[in-house]
Amino acid sequence: MEMALQPRRPSFCRMMLFGGTRFEIRPATQSFLWCKEFTRIRIMPPLAASSEYSRRRPRRSSIPPMKDSHPRGFAPRPQLGTGIQKKDQCDVGEKEESESASSSKYSLSSSGINERKVAGGGVKRRVDVLEEVEEKSYGEDDKDKKTFTGMSSAAADDYETDGQRAEDEEDQVGLRKQHLEVIDMIATAGKQPTASLSERKEEVLVGRDVELSKNEELGKINEHAAITESDMEESLMKQKADIDAQTHKQMLEHLADENFSSGNKVFVVPEAVKSDEVIEIFFNRSLSALVNEPDVLIKGAFNGWRWKFFTEKMHKTELQGDWWSCQLSVPKEAYKIDFVFFNGGNIYENNDSKDFSLPVEGEMDELAFEDILLKEKQWELEKRAAEEAERERKAEEQCQREAEKAASEADRAQAKVEVEKKREALHRVMKLAKSVDDVWYIEPNVFKGGDMVRLYYNRSSRPLAHATEIWIHGGHNNWIHGLSIVERLLRSEEKDGDWWYAEVVVPDHALVLDWVFANGPPQKANMYDNNNSRDFHATVPNCILGDLFWIEEEHRIYRKLQEERKLKEEAVRKKAEKTARLKAETKERTMKMFLLSQKHIVYTEPLDIRAGSMVTVFYNPSNTVLSGKPEVWFRCSFNRWTHHRGPLPPQKMVHADNASHLKVTVKVPFDAYMMDFVFSEREDGGIYDNKNGMDYHIPVSGGILKEPPMHIVHIAVEMAPIAKVGGLGDVVTSLSRAVQDLGHNVDIILPKYDCMNLSNVNDFHFRRSFGWGGTEIKVWFGKVEGLSVYFLEPSNGMFSVGCIYGRNDGDRFGFFCHAALEFLLQSGSCPDILHCHDWSSAPVAWLFKEHYMHYGLSNAQVIFTIHNLEFGVHNIGKAMAQADKATTVSHTYSKEVSGNPAISPHLFKFHGILNGIDPDIWDPFNDNFIPVSYTSENVVEGKKAAKEALQQRLGLRRSDIPLVGIISRLTVQKGIHLIKHGIWRTLDRNGQVVLLGSAPDPRIQNDFVNLANQLHSSHSDCARLCLTYDEPLSHLIYAGADFILVPSLFEPCGLTQLIAMRYGSIPVVRKTGGLYDTVFDVDKDKQRAQAQGLEPNGFSFDGADPGGVDYALNRAISAWYDGREWFNSLCKRVMEQDWSWNRPALDYMELYHAARK
Repeated sequence: MEMALQPRRPSFCRMMLFGGTRFEIRPATQSFLWCKEFTRIRIMPPLAASSEYSRRRPRRSSIPPMKDSHPRGFAPRPQLGTGIQKKDQCDVGEKEESESASSSKYSLSSSGINERKVAGGGVKRRVDVLEEVEEKSYGEDDKDKKTFTGMSSAAADDYETDGQRAEDEEDQVGLRKQHLEVIDMIATAGKQPTASLSERKEEVLVGRDVELSKNEELGKINEHAAITESDMEESLMKQKADIDAQTHKQMLEHLADENFSSGNKVFVVPEAVKSDEVIEIFFNRSLSALVNEPDVLIKGAFNGWRWKFFTEKMHKTELQGDWWSCQLSVPKEAYKIDFVFFNGGNIYENNDSKDFSLPVEGEMDELAFEDILLKEKQWELEKRAAEEAERERKAEEQCQREAEKAASEADRAQAKVEVEKKREALHRVMKLAKSVDDVWYIEPNVFKGGDMVRLYYNRSSRPLAHATEIWIHGGHNNWIHGLSIVERLLRSEEKDGDWWYAEVVVPDHALVLDWVFANGPPQKANMYDNNNSRDFHATVPNCILGDLFWIEEEHRIYRKLQEERKLKEEAVRKKAEKTARLKAETKERTMKMFLLSQKHIVYTEPLDIRAGSMVTVFYNPSNTVLSGKPEVWFRCSFNRWTHHRGPLPPQKMVHADNASHLKVTVKVPFDAYMMDFVFSEREDGGIYDNKNGMDYHIPVSGGILKEPPMHIVHIAVEMAPIAKVGGLGDVVTSLSRAVQDLGHNVDIILPKYDCMNLSNVNDFHFRRSFGWGGTEIKVWFGKVEGLSVYFLEPSNGMFSVGCIYGRNDGDRFGFFCHAALEFLLQSGSCPDILHCHDWSSAPVAWLFKEHYMHYGLSNAQVIFTIHNLEFGVHNIGKAMAQADKATTVSHTYSKEVSGNPAISPHLFKFHGILNGIDPDIWDPFNDNFIPVSYTSENVVEGKKAAKEALQQRLGLRRSDIPLVGIISRLTVQKGIHLIKHGIWRTLDRNGQVVLLGSAPDPRIQNDFVNLANQLHSSHSDCARLCLTYDEPLSHLIYAGADFILVPSLFEPCGLTQLIAMRYGSIPVVRKTGGLYDTVFDVDKDKQRAQAQGLEPNGFSFDGADPGGVDYALNRAISAWYDGREWFNSLCKRVMEQDWSWNRPALDYMELYHAARK
């Protein structure tokens, strides 16, 4: 609703007379209705002025302002002051007003009236009027009159203020002097020229009486003056209020008539609606749809119906016509008021369906209000999160209490079982507890717990017949408390034969004594007489075998079980907390490295961008396509370019403090989760730096919105650990888990092999079946490593051949790819990304484009990853042509294969993204296959224990010498001739070597079998070749080895060197593919490592000949011998580097988004 204004000046009276007082009213600019203080009113009764009055400016008295105290919302109309308020005002006036009888000036100030018109009806307001009444002083000369009346208002006020206190004092003194003179004249009027003594005494008495009379009269006059002045002020306040009310009423009547004549339904007072103030809305019922309704209510909200809804009943006014009104408090957050009128039911007046609206003046605008809404939402989300966390905490506490109760009951039940077993065992033992006269006996033969007894033993014809010492190792109650009696026996001189004795104190609560004899104390004895493995037993004759003992024993066992369980739970809890902390710290470091990975081109301050904050972007164009351009413009948006406010206007970048970078500052909205930007040479575009089509993206934290989850489907023929042959299976599982941890939805489609290990599949069950190509295909579902996996089982038996590869693989996997797409189509799935891997699932790319892209799966984009270009080049080439984006498993390998005809035509969409390892599978702190858990903090102790365990398991000499591990498939690709040479070089340097792996080629396998036989014969204590697959042993080798040798001729990525560093083993590698991207030589690659935010972490060589292996291995082994402290610090350093999927998952998400852009 829009409002138009038609200014109109209200009528007013130029001169008004009240009794003997004159008022002059003049217009002013301040609104009469909204005036925050009363106008000063000066009042004087018509008294004669003192002689010096003409030399003083008449004094004006002030009436204190009345402050607005209405509540927020719909406020009541301002009321006149109460009696108490008036009295307080009079008290103030009495302090400020003088008691002078001189004439005074009167002035009255009243608000003027302004007019305006509102959309939906004309609205008028009073033009501000200032009424100022000045009294002309009686008896003043013309000069004094001209001097005073000619003053400006401001000068007069200053004059009054500066001299007011002096004038007040003079007025009071002058008034008292006038009254004293009058009294003196009266008192002396009757005096005689002469008088007698008695008359003079009477005169003195009369003088005294006259003096008393003067004082009394003066007091009465002062009191009367004070009362008169207070009454006059109160009277004038009432007169002013009446004038204000009458003027206000006249103004409203005029506005009502004006708007009614114009056909306007609504007007508002005042015209300029301001935030954090009160307005009054007037509505004419007779001009609306509510003309016949008895009730009128207003319903509305602020800022486009988005803020603080209100509904209030309106009241009929006294204005002529059918006008209703209501007061409304405008909040400080408002920039617009929206409202309609209704009858409390379903009849509305809504301005012809356009609603009524009023603009609000203030600091708020739509964008600022958007921020307020976002802050409110953020606060609400934080509140909900806190409440949810509290609910989860309470639920967790309840679960813990229930678990504790169940565990306690289980402990008690176990204690009962153990007591019963002990009771039965004790009864069996007691039956055997009989002394053998020629072997042992006890004196006295009647005793009880706490007694000292002497136990005799005849060693002749016993196992200890020739022992130099004899000891008793004993306990009681069938060894219930273990070893509790240890005494050395003495030779008995009283007994004939070879008798020995020991004095023993019978333990309390002992029912049976248990013992054996030995040739020494515990830990030193090596010969025993244990009664033919039955031990010796003797009953305690005077013991009381009652239920109390067994009750106490049960309680003791229960307490022991409780303590053991709690200690175990506490250890598990602490270990889990430390694991979570280490993972969080690693992820935080990786994110920081990710943000700084292109600092030579672009970075931000602060590095961690928070929603609602200001961020400065620094850009170095010298390393980009904009190098040398005179200007650089910054183009930015948020939330993957989807923010509802759209892109920000282009900003010209300015020079930063350092000469190489430009900078620009941006406000990040509260609903941002990602900051997106590119750079251009001109404001209108030109050449762009958009990171080779990927754009620049930086995550934003703390926003009220989270990135919407993406649906990714992997179609693959391998998946660890259920169907793993090589690294492909590890990548599919680990990448999927890492992306799922980022909040996205990930599914995997896999063939259901008959050789699959289903023990690692949780909740495995049949889901449905569908037909395609004349074949019924069963769909099974299960969870693997927390991932949703769909298993396709065709009835034609294609995947029931006992293996993953090796049976007409092209046809089988082609059928699988087509079936996977058909399953997605028939199930109604709408994935965002279809990710296929290597030649085996490459057909997904072209089958999708040819058969499914326009038939229900149109939202999907195809990502194709090459794991090894050595296999299936034809399929790889077709997939490269059809895929939206393509990747391989390291940056260097992508350059190495870029010249391949299958790759070279598609380099614009080909990217290298490094593989990672699963930190939960390869975790030395939680590895059950190694003897001691360790982190970088205790890597030396952990690896020492692992090395000793490895040496012991494989039969190697237990010695602190360098140990080189080799874990590899034995193929030509892995550099088998370099592996052999590395084994002999290690042995030449007095080291140990362990190899774990097998060869798919029987000839290579036999070759290594012969080498193993040779080494096990010539170097049995230093070399061991395990030519098989052994998962637990691989963990022990990674932990126990000092070095891991990886001399591959080519390596797309390689996981071996990454796992080695995870366990603190130093990689020795050939510079190729992913090995070059992950291993930085300690002597040559310091700068290259720093460019990646890393430190050197291993040893490397270039050539593919034995000399290269020698160069790297010699330096590595020498470092172990010559600088153990430095070497240990290197082990700690490599453990702290993050080679997990944290960083690759972020890179893949960038690629997924770029494919969908």
